[in-house]
Amino acid sequence: MGLNAKQIEAFTEQLLEWRNELEGGLNNSMQSMHREEQASFPDPTDQATMESDRDFDLRIRDRERRLIRKIDQAMGRIKDGTFGICDSCGGDISSKRLQARPVTTLCIDCKTAQEIEERTRTD
Repeated sequence: MGLNAKQIEAFTEQLLEWRNELEGGLNNSMQSMHREEQASFPDPTDQATMESDRDFDLRIRDRERRLIRKIDQAMGRIKDGTFGICDSCGGDISSKRLQARPVTTLCIDCKTAQEIEERTRTD
């Protein structure tokens, strides 16, 4: 079945917009963190709160950087013609699944099997 050219174009636009949003957020966060570092807090509680908030922001930014990497990989799959093909079974990934998670590399059946296997390993 596969994806048609119009669908590929729509996914490309969606991924590029998503990437641009994430990059914009990363830049804004880094600038605000730099401003916060320059502020001094005479109260240790205020300092601890600022450091806790910064740690939380850093974790979010790390997740966003990893998502940008996944978006870049999805764009690479679009270029090499493997976008929408399951890495595990080689079958098509449904359009609905790609719309929900365009960076996915597994069809729903393989992802479900992977999650079941992960749960049984941790139990």
